[in-house]
Amino acid sequence: MSKPKVFEKPIGVKDYLPGAVAKLRHIERQVLACMQGWGYEQIMTPTMEYYDTVGVASSTSDQKLFKLLNNRGTTLVLRSDMTAPIARVVSSLLKQSDFPQRLSYHSNVFRAIEEEAGREAEFFQTGVELVGDSSAEADAEVVALAIASLKAAGVDRFKIAIGHVGFLNGLLEETLPGRVEAQEQLKGCLLGRDYVGYRQQLRELSLEEPVQRELEGILRLRGGQEICDQALQLSADATAQASIRHLCEIWDVLKAYGVSEYVLIDLTMIGDFSYYTGMTFEGYAADLGFPVVSGGRYDNLLAQFGRPAPATGFALKTTRVLELLGDNAENETVRTLVVYDAAGRTEALARAQELRAEGVNVVTERVNEWNGLSVDTDVQRPFAYKGVNYGALLPFTGKGMKGGSAR
Repeated sequence: MSKPKVFEKPIGVKDYLPGAVAKLRHIERQVLACMQGWGYEQIMTPTMEYYDTVGVASSTSDQKLFKLLNNRGTTLVLRSDMTAPIARVVSSLLKQSDFPQRLSYHSNVFRAIEEEAGREAEFFQTGVELVGDSSAEADAEVVALAIASLKAAGVDRFKIAIGHVGFLNGLLEETLPGRVEAQEQLKGCLLGRDYVGYRQQLRELSLEEPVQRELEGILRLRGGQEICDQALQLSADATAQASIRHLCEIWDVLKAYGVSEYVLIDLTMIGDFSYYTGMTFEGYAADLGFPVVSGGRYDNLLAQFGRPAPATGFALKTTRVLELLGDNAENETVRTLVVYDAAGRTEALARAQELRAEGVNVVTERVNEWNGLSVDTDVQRPFAYKGVNYGALLPFTGKGMKGGSAR
C-alpha cells in the first residue's frame, strides 16, 4: 500500500507564496495594461476543452496533453496553449465580429512533461492574438508589442530573433526535393539548436558539395537587415524568396516603430508548433537561457474551426519572467498596523476602514498588552512586528489616544 501524499505535489507544479503572487500579479497587470493601450481586449476561456477540437488543433503532441474523461466518457484536455481556444471563440462567439480582431489573455496552461526534464507542467502566459490581417504590418505589430510587453514586465535586457517558416521549407524542398524524412531531421536539429547535429546530418546525407555548402550556409544567416539580402542570393525557390521579402517588410516596419535595435534576423528559426505558417520569433533575456516570449503567424489554424482567417500573435512566458525578476523585498506590499485595546476598538476599526477606502493596506490587531509597543507618538516609519514589516503604526487606546512607537 502506497504512503499517503501529505505535503507532496505532482511533478511539474509548484506553490506560489505571497511575495511571488504579488510580483506575478504586478507583471500581469502591467503587461495587460500595455496590451490594452495597443487596442487589445482581454478574453478568458475554460481551463478544460474537448480533445477532438481544441486538443487536436493545438498541435501539442498527445504525450504532452493532460487528458481526462467526463461522466459521459468524453475525452477532455487541460488547455496546452491559448491560441487554439481563442481560435475556437473567434470562429463561434465572435463570428459576427469584423476582422481584424485584437484579443489579449492571461492564463495558466498545462503540458505533461517527463519527470527528468525538470520543466513545469503548469505555467502562466500573457499574450495576444491579432486575427484577420495577413500583412507584414500585422506581424511587425505583434513583435513591437512583445517588446513593449517585456519592458512593461520589467525586463530590460533582451533580444528578439525572428525567422520565417517559408524560407526553410522552400530552401529544403529546393535542395532536398521529395526527401521529407531528411528535411524533418534537419528541421529537428534546428528546432533544438543542435547545430553540431545539423552538420552531422548533412554529412550523412552525402550531398553534392554546392548543396552541402548552401545548407551549411544558413547557420550563418543571423544578424541585421543585411541577412535578408544574403538570403535572397542563397535560394531561388519562389517560397523562400517570398518569405524573405516578407521579413524585409517586417524589418522596415520595426524600424519605423523604433525597436529594430532589439531585433535580429535568424533564418534557422522555425518555431516549436506545427501550425506556424510564416514569421516566427523568440525573445531571450540576457540573464536567462530560456525564451521569455515566443510567437508567430498561423494562417491555417482557424480553418479547422470553420472560419478561415490569417492570424498572428505571441505569448509572454509570465512564469519565466517572474523567475528572472524574482520576488525581491523591494516589491513587498507596504502595510499600516492599527493596534487597539478593548476600549479603543470602535475608533480603531473605523479608522482602518477609512484608510482602506483611501487605498492603504491595513492590518488590525487587538493588543491586551503592548508587547514591544508603546503609545506615546505615531510611528510613520518602517518597522517589524511579529516578523512582519510595516510602514506605519497607529495605536488606539481606551483613552482615545492615537499614537505609538515601535521598538
